[in-house]
Amino acid sequence: MGSGEWDYAISGELSVKSQCLPFSQIPHSNPLFLDFLSYSPSVHEFYPRSPRFNDWFKQTAAEIKYDSARREQVCAILARQNASWSASPKTLANIDRMKAGAAAVVTGQQVGLFGGPLFSLFKALTAVKLAEEATRGGVDCVPIFWLATEDHDLDEINHVALPLADGSLRTLTAPSTGSLNSPVGNIRCTSEIEALEKQLSELLGESDIAGILAETYRPGETFGSSFARLFSRLFSEWGVILLDARDAELHRIAEPIYQQAAMRAVEIEDALHARGKSLEASGYDQQVKINSSSTLLFAMQNGARVPVHRRDNAAGGEIEFAIGDDKLSKNELARRIAATPQDFSPNVLLRPIVQDYLLPTLAYAGGAAEIAYFAQTAVVYQALLGRITSIVPRFSATIVDAKRQAILQHFGLKVTDVFQSPEQLRQTLASAILPKALNRSFDEAQDHLRRLMSAIRGSLENLDKTLVDSANTAESKMLHQLNNLQSKAARAELLHSEIVERKTDLLGNNLYPNKTLQEREIAGIYFLAQHGTALLHDLYDLIHPDCLDHQIVTL
Repeated sequence: MGSGEWDYAISGELSVKSQCLPFSQIPHSNPLFLDFLSYSPSVHEFYPRSPRFNDWFKQTAAEIKYDSARREQVCAILARQNASWSASPKTLANIDRMKAGAAAVVTGQQVGLFGGPLFSLFKALTAVKLAEEATRGGVDCVPIFWLATEDHDLDEINHVALPLADGSLRTLTAPSTGSLNSPVGNIRCTSEIEALEKQLSELLGESDIAGILAETYRPGETFGSSFARLFSRLFSEWGVILLDARDAELHRIAEPIYQQAAMRAVEIEDALHARGKSLEASGYDQQVKINSSSTLLFAMQNGARVPVHRRDNAAGGEIEFAIGDDKLSKNELARRIAATPQDFSPNVLLRPIVQDYLLPTLAYAGGAAEIAYFAQTAVVYQALLGRITSIVPRFSATIVDAKRQAILQHFGLKVTDVFQSPEQLRQTLASAILPKALNRSFDEAQDHLRRLMSAIRGSLENLDKTLVDSANTAESKMLHQLNNLQSKAARAELLHSEIVERKTDLLGNNLYPNKTLQEREIAGIYFLAQHGTALLHDLYDLIHPDCLDHQIVTL
């Protein structure tokens, strides 16, 4: 479905239209991602299945091998976790379905402040849509959202960006307590979260979402539990199952994967190096650079999440590992993993394998970066699980509200015109409303007037010299009036320049903030505050598994 338009209504109040925009028209799109969307022959080596879910989900379902005892254990953990977040009856019923044998469409994201960027909502809705498509097609399937609570980059998740009424972009940052490099799921909201919520409410105005945030982001809650409570509320009727990756019992179940990742580190590194060379030979970049000291594991040490390194011991011919200042032999590392698996966690290339060891995954719904990672992850899948989970693109969209749409229409612009630098957008708008030739016209008019009056004076001097002074006075008055008119035009031009700046901000900071897609920068709660939580239903209706393009959604 390369192009198309759909119409919907939000609770009978707002009209929603959607048009497909190929990712090739979006700046800086990853070439590997673009070739995956078209399923070019050049990517078949890296992705065993196309991005079109409906083409293969039935076949894939038959290939899932998932231990029944593990299913029982994981479902018990999921029931406990989701009940602690006040899960809906639909969510608990979906866990029962999984316990009875259902597969899962999985997605996931870091636990960003107040729900994170807009695309976090898109991911959850995509998992719901694909799970329902599979179930209608005869493969019982449930949606699962993996909470990446073990990531330790606090600066990536402790803030939200909001476009304000004046066109500016405002970033709110949460104060928090926690150790440097501590998993973000461990970091707790302080009492200052309430003041931040009040500030947020003042910026967004009164809305249902403000009340939901006050109930879910509370002092003492962690970033992980607050995010889970929020998403449990937002997606209650769809029954999205949430999974907190920090759970010690999940780590205990995943221990065999941690052991293999450590004990087979050299083999896995060789496979990753080979895959990296294949990617580069095909003209693509490696998303994760692999070096000889790499392993796929992190470990906790003194409250911080640190990488597990390895090195060859030339003297003894054995592989050694290092966790911070601790040096461990292969056997010592194996014993430590067995004793405290909760102290270990996967890096970006191992995380999908752990996920799909713990879950009966039919497909993973991810964004462009995750899809690019999967080209490398595939060899780790093959080594540790003997099968490769297929990835599908999540729903991707830019939401254009009535205000932005009116500006675009007034100036005859398209959304793609906004996908340029602020300087270029400013020039585009200026060319539409600023008369660049006006000052030149004034200068030419003054020169022309002086030449004409000079000719007139010459003729008058021959006719009657007493009229020359009158001519000079007339010229001075006409030039004065022309200068007055130019000053008025300059003031109008200044006003227009201010309009250009304001329109640039109103468009750029909302539709392409900080030179990136809206969905990656603007908080999802901003749109829910503006249009109500019913917006989720209409976005859900816009998701078509066969549409692999970015969508422009106009309200």
